Amino acid sequence: MKNFIKKISPFNNRTDMPTAMLVTKILLAFILCYWTGLLLAEGIVIGVMFVCGKNFMQGEMFSDNVMDLLKYYGMIVIIGVSVLCWKLIGKRKLSEMGVTKHIGGWFMGALIGVGLLTVCTAAIALTGSIRFEGVFSNPDALMILLMFGGFVIQGAAEEFLCRGLVLCSLKDRVPLPVAVAVSTLTFIYPHWSTLREFEPQYVLSGLLCLVVISFVFSFLTLRTGNIWAACGLHSVWNFCLSCVLGLDLSGSEGASTALINMKSVGKNLLNGGAYGIEASIIAAIVISAAAVLLWLMYKKNNTERQA
Repeated sequence: MKNFIKKISPFNNRTDMPTAMLVTKILLAFILCYWTGLLLAEGIVIGVMFVCGKNFMQGEMFSDNVMDLLKYYGMIVIIGVSVLCWKLIGKRKLSEMGVTKHIGGWFMGALIGVGLLTVCTAAIALTGSIRFEGVFSNPDALMILLMFGGFVIQGAAEEFLCRGLVLCSLKDRVPLPVAVAVSTLTFIYPHWSTLREFEPQYVLSGLLCLVVISFVFSFLTLRTGNIWAACGLHSVWNFCLSCVLGLDLSGSEGASTALINMKSVGKNLLNGGAYGIEASIIAAIVISAAAVLLWLMYKKNNTERQA
């Protein structure tokens, strides 16, 4: 038992073990990095509030927008913890984590994110389940810009964990379907606490969307050989959904300031109800098609390299 515990400990860089043990080890590393980063980030936020004269114990808080900014920017700590775990404990190069010099892939991922979100919202709008109500005349440009920076960090933090720490640790050591499945499991983990509060039908449709978008992120990472495109897609999807379209993001209300005023019409599986279009059956179908396309592209490229 002692030897077993030593092997699966996230505090060593051993990988010479059966698949089940290695998966357990990587899951423990993910949990360690996620909660360490989260607790440190929350500590920093509390410190900032204290310095600014806010006593959160007595309910003194900043505005919702400022709290969102602190939360998103604070997630840079999770990126730092993930990198330190990879370098200091794993003793591996950052390029093996998908953190390469090809950062231009971020912009390619951003374009894919805009295209994917456009198709999803247009398809749902055609059913009448969401509607366009105009453009806001006086949006808070500074807040939108700051939120963009926050979403860049937030999206990257989740990708450094799920695609960098998890997928890149496993993809060459276990069967690829197992690596992608474990990466998907870790991606669902931080979203579950919010998703489970909704009605069962939205929980199921939301889980389906989480699975297929995680496949998209994973196949994009495998196809490009780095995590930048996944980071770009993830961040821009979240930013555009919340701050451009003003729609609900993963169960949270859209940003209080946005460029476009779009509203859900009723609550149904076509628009995802109160959780937002990330629990929409239509979005799940569109994202599934994108995942299949990326998988075929990856397989074709992999076959050509081996020929």
